[in-house]
Amino acid sequence: MSILVFQNVSKTYDKMTHALTDVSFSVDEGEFVSIIGPSGSGKSTILRCINRLVDATQGEIFFDGHDINRAGKKEIRQVRKKIGMIFQHYNLVDRLSVIENVLHGRLGHKSSVLGAVGYYSEQEKENAFKILSKLGLTEQAYKRCDELSGGQKQRVGIGRSLMQEPRLILCDEPIASLDPSSSKVIMDHLSTINKDMNITCIFNLHQVDVAMKYSRRIIGLTLGRIVYDGPPDQLTKSKIHEIYQSNEGELITDVK
Repeated sequence: MSILVFQNVSKTYDKMTHALTDVSFSVDEGEFVSIIGPSGSGKSTILRCINRLVDATQGEIFFDGHDINRAGKKEIRQVRKKIGMIFQHYNLVDRLSVIENVLHGRLGHKSSVLGAVGYYSEQEKENAFKILSKLGLTEQAYKRCDELSGGQKQRVGIGRSLMQEPRLILCDEPIASLDPSSSKVIMDHLSTINKDMNITCIFNLHQVDVAMKYSRRIIGLTLGRIVYDGPPDQLTKSKIHEIYQSNEGELITDVK
């Protein structure tokens, strides 16, 4: 059953820049999907349209029964509770501890008063520590986030997302700032989360080889249009060259 549906979605910025043009696809619950393409191809715009950080210019987007484009402010807040977001640059509060940042994933479920005073139930705190344990961060729980490595910070971001109890996690270039070893740790964690918790995951990735290793489905974008949508084993070198409109694919994958 589809948890997300894009129907003929277009997005234009400033009435001139066409970020997306007539994009249609659906994502089933529990899928692990990577979106690849060169910079400026519209990858991040797709994610921002899903959680309504930007409004689509045309078309329809449905998530978990909600009509995203027509939803009011109250409904969008409900939608965002179900969507975790993992960012390239982490978006943590560096002066706060790891456990405090993870607990921030519950803010969308609280009143503004409880959120402002930082009140969390004992059950929420217990759940936060369970998540930190799964992510190998128990010993860092009370460290300030500005004391962590990039890979540790990204794991905190994953933990914060899991505290939302999301049905969908959007990952916007989650390993772009990490070394290969840390990147593998992050992708392994997200793959396990997808399989064990049946949380749908959608990634924006520049690394074609990583997308092919972890994803069950790849969507290729060029100039705001989908030019490939299928399994990784059918993504040929010629198709990668079409997506990137250059030989860039040869630099980032060993596809035969």
